[in-house]
Amino acid sequence: MQIEPLAIVGAYVVTPRQFPDDRGVFLEGYRGDLLAEHLGHEPRVLQTNISVSSRGTVRGIHFADVPPGQAKYVTALHGSFLDFVVDIRVGSPTFGRWESILLDTVDRRAVYLSEGLGHALIALEDDSTACYLCSAAYNPSGEHGIHPLDPALGLEVPDGIEPLLSPKDEAAPTLAEAEEAGLLPSYDACLTHLRTLTDR
Repeated sequence: MQIEPLAIVGAYVVTPRQFPDDRGVFLEGYRGDLLAEHLGHEPRVLQTNISVSSRGTVRGIHFADVPPGQAKYVTALHGSFLDFVVDIRVGSPTFGRWESILLDTVDRRAVYLSEGLGHALIALEDDSTACYLCSAAYNPSGEHGIHPLDPALGLEVPDGIEPLLSPKDEAAPTLAEAEEAGLLPSYDACLTHLRTLTDR
């Protein structure tokens, strides 16, 4: 399993080693001990989410209050997605930047994003199924969103994809509006929280 950091601090792309034979394929989908070597702590998995999406479905940009935040480990079980990690941490050197990774059932990559980062994905095929391992349970009062089509962010929607958003995501504020409303986590608060995890 290869774990590589993205340019946004706290985000990683994980590429598993696959073992195909005439019966199919075997791989390790998640290794908390190997992630711990990069994070300084072993990620906690408290909740698993699964989403099934039609082509063009956009989920996000979602994030949670820090602390406790919600780290995520996301991979595709069926179909394919364009996965976005968005730095929404006020004061971060990469604030407002994003990276995208193709998640599919060919390379079977996964994306890990630490607490405080924003996450979105776009389904590239009908019935695309994503699995999320989450470090914290869903907490409606601490969950927030940013409009995924905020022109100031400029997330790149692939050609031929007509974005389909939920009413909640459609009504989400822009990044600037969320910052003005005090909804965004601070970079310092995120680093402090991560240090508490490392010290456990």
